[in-house]
Amino acid sequence: MLGRYGDAVFVQVARLVPGVEDAEEVYQDVFVKVFKNISMYDVEKSSLRTWVSRIAYNESISFLRHKSMPVIYYEDREGEAEKLSESEVEATFGHPDPETVQLIRAALKHLPPDERAIVTMFYYEEMSLKEIAYVTASIPTTIASKLSRTRKKLCKIIKMLQS
Repeated sequence: MLGRYGDAVFVQVARLVPGVEDAEEVYQDVFVKVFKNISMYDVEKSSLRTWVSRIAYNESISFLRHKSMPVIYYEDREGEAEKLSESEVEATFGHPDPETVQLIRAALKHLPPDERAIVTMFYYEEMSLKEIAYVTASIPTTIASKLSRTRKKLCKIIKMLQS
């Protein structure tokens, strides 16, 4: 299992948990929990990959909650991001050039971990809304709404980074 899912889990954790040492610690905790709780895996609810992703997500978020690190995230107080049209958002995410990809990566660091996780699961791990909902213990319509808002927020951050 470690050989099959190890790299993907480490990448998932590393996108959420800053610092290689901390990411490695969470990564180890994920697989300890996976092996300890494998009997609880239900093939009817999700694929094994999605179940392991859920554990990785929960361990990462739990680690970040308990770690007292001063982090400042972008907050859209005036609702500027919500005013962006879907066409503006799609222009950024539709077929990004290498420079835009770099800006997206930089902008992701300005998002809270839960929003960053949704974006990375959707775009990098190519999970469906249903799978993301399972991982985050939510529902697909809520994930779709969060993803839409987060994409707009990312576009706003990118515009700020460009100026």
